[in-house]
Amino acid sequence: MKNTLEEALARTSPRLVPPPTPFASIAIHLGVMALWFVLFARAFFLQGVVAWSTGIAYVVYDTVLLLFVAWKARVLLAPVAPPAAAGAAKLPTLGVIVAAHNEAAVLPITLDALFAQTRAPQQIVIADDGSTDGTGALLAQRYGLADPGEGQLSAPSQQYPNLRWLKLAHGGKARALNAALLAIATETVMTVDADTLLEPDACAAMASAFGREPALVAAAGLLTPVCDHTWSGRFFQWFQTYEYIRNFISRFAWMRADSLLLISGAFAGFRRDAVMAVGGFDADCLVEDYELIHRLRRYSARKGLGWDVRVLGTARARTDAPGTLTTFLRQRRRWFAGFLQTQYWYRDMTGNRKYGKLGLMMLPVKAFDTVQPIYGLTAFALLIGFLFDGRFTIVLPVLGVIVGKIAIDLAFHLYSVHLYRRWSGDRAHSSFGMAFLAAVFEPFSFQLMRHSGAALGWLHFLLGRRKWGVQNRTGIAAARNRGSAASQ
Repeated sequence: MKNTLEEALARTSPRLVPPPTPFASIAIHLGVMALWFVLFARAFFLQGVVAWSTGIAYVVYDTVLLLFVAWKARVLLAPVAPPAAAGAAKLPTLGVIVAAHNEAAVLPITLDALFAQTRAPQQIVIADDGSTDGTGALLAQRYGLADPGEGQLSAPSQQYPNLRWLKLAHGGKARALNAALLAIATETVMTVDADTLLEPDACAAMASAFGREPALVAAAGLLTPVCDHTWSGRFFQWFQTYEYIRNFISRFAWMRADSLLLISGAFAGFRRDAVMAVGGFDADCLVEDYELIHRLRRYSARKGLGWDVRVLGTARARTDAPGTLTTFLRQRRRWFAGFLQTQYWYRDMTGNRKYGKLGLMMLPVKAFDTVQPIYGLTAFALLIGFLFDGRFTIVLPVLGVIVGKIAIDLAFHLYSVHLYRRWSGDRAHSSFGMAFLAAVFEPFSFQLMRHSGAALGWLHFLLGRRKWGVQNRTGIAAARNRGSAASQ
C-alpha cells in the first residue's frame, strides 16, 4: 500500500515530474517583480506622492482584493439557511487523524473534545511521530492502549473503542499523516492537530457536508486562535483573531469563485479515496495541506472530475497560535516558504485557461502575493527615509493615502466581523470595538511583523532549508486551565 501511495504521488506531483512552464506564467511572475523594480526606482527620481509608487501599488492591490472579497461574500448578509440535512444512510464514515510529536501536554485536551462530539467519529488514530516526551506512557496509562511496536497500529482501546495508536519513527507530520491514511478505513478523514480543540458539533458538520456534496473532496473548518495569557500572548491573540476572521471571509469569497486553494490542516476534512488517488501528503513541502489542495485541483481539472473544495461555517474549533514574536516569525517564515515552494512547483497552472478561474484569476493573484511583503516593507522603509530626509512634500500626501487606506481597512474589518458572526453564529470570539482598534494599529505593528516573517520565508526558500524549529504549545492548555479554575 505504501508503494501505491508513492506511485500515485509520482504520477500527480509536478515537483517530481515538472511540466513545461507556459509563457503566460513566466510573464506574470517576472512582471510583478519587474514592476516592483520600476516603482521602487521612482522614489529616487520623482517628487510628490508618486515617489511612493511602491506603496501606492501595494494600497491599490490590497484595496482591490478587499472589494472583491466584500462583493463575493455579500451573500452572507442574507439570513443564513441551515444546511439541508443529509439522510442518515448517506452520511459517510468519518475518521480522525491526530498527528502528534511530543504533544503529551495538549493531547488529552484534543482527545476530550473528540470524545465529546455529538457525532462520534468511527475511528480516531493517534499518529505518534516518534514522540519522546511521554506521549506513549500517556496513551498506555490514561487511554488503555497497548504499545503496538514501531510501524504498527494498536488494537482499539477498551475504554474508547474508536481510539487507536499508530506508533511511528520520527519522520515529520506529512509522513505520519500518510501512514495513518493507509491505516484508517473510513470514507472521509479529518486531520486535527494535537493542539486543536473541536467544538461539539464539528465532526457532525464535516460529515454532513461530505454527505450532501458528492463532489466535495476537501473542506476547511473555522479556526479561532488561542495564545498564552501573557501580555505578549494577548497582543498576538488580539491581532490574529481578526486576521483569522478576515482570512476565512476571504476563503469564503474565493470558494464562491471556485478558486479556493487554502485550507488549514489543523482542522480539515478530506475524501479519503481522492487523497489516495493523488498520493497523499507531500513530505517535501513545508505546508503539506496547502500543497495537497493544489494537487487535488490539478488532478481534477486534468481528469474532468469537477471536484470541489469548501470552507464550512458550521464546523468550528480553537487552535494554539504563536504568542511571542519569535514563535510568530518562525510560523510565518514556514508558511511563506511553503507557499513559495508550492507556487513554484505549480507554476504551469498560472495563467493557464485549462484550469479555469483557478488558473486565470486565483494563481495570478498568488503570483503577486509572492512579492506583496517586499512591496509592503519597501514602502514602509521609503516612508521612513522620506521622513528622516525632511521630504515633507512627499510625506504629507503619503500620510493622506495611508489614512484613507486605514479607513478602508476599518470598514472591511467591521464588515468582516459582521459577516463572520452571521455565517458561523459565533459572537463570543469577536468584538466590533477591538476590531476597530486592530484596524487602526495593525498597519504599523502586526502587518510589519507579518511581512517580516514572509521576508524570512523568502530567505528560507532561496536557501532551500526544510527545517523550521519547534513551536511551544501553551495557548490551548492555558485556556483550559483558566476555564477549569473559573468553574471551581
